[in-house]
Amino acid sequence: MIMFSLRARAAFARAGPLSRRALSADAQAGANIPDVRAQLMEAFKTAMKSKDSAKTTVIRTVLSEVYAADKALPSHTAPSSAIVAIIRKSANRRTEAAAEFAKAAREDLAEKEREEAAYLHTFLPPLLPAADIDRALATVLATPAIADAAKAGPAQKVLGQVFKAFYAQVDKSTVDPDLVRQRALALLAQSA
Repeated sequence: MIMFSLRARAAFARAGPLSRRALSADAQAGANIPDVRAQLMEAFKTAMKSKDSAKTTVIRTVLSEVYAADKALPSHTAPSSAIVAIIRKSANRRTEAAAEFAKAAREDLAEKEREEAAYLHTFLPPLLPAADIDRALATVLATPAIADAAKAGPAQKVLGQVFKAFYAQVDKSTVDPDLVRQRALALLAQSA
């Protein structure tokens, strides 16, 4: 027990102030996002013990992307929101591949990709509902700078400012970007 706490303290001391800030910022910003890295590692261990090669392979590919993201960051630790985004992209890639395999009349491969995508979805937190997105967008559109810009010009020109302000409030991994775009355009059209 004492060895573990000494190791943990030593690792934290080596991490430096930048990564401590990044980790604490992640803890504050993504407090509702569970520790996805721990879930992946636990599922990987379980799949390895049960000799489930399909699940092991899926998790191993996701973990390799997570480790690559870790190396790209100065803190060497990707936040949970980034890991959720990686898993979401991986699941979307598998869904698209399944559709392509189905078009090519390869139902066996399409089914395999669908199963992998469904397995990856078990690690994802639920997306924000449209009502919460609308509330956040309404708050953003109520700011004077964006409201004036929305009245002065076309919606497409203001959209970048809206997204910037929206994603400053809401973690990008917890929303569907297409839904955010749709709702932002609808609300801009109403306010114009």
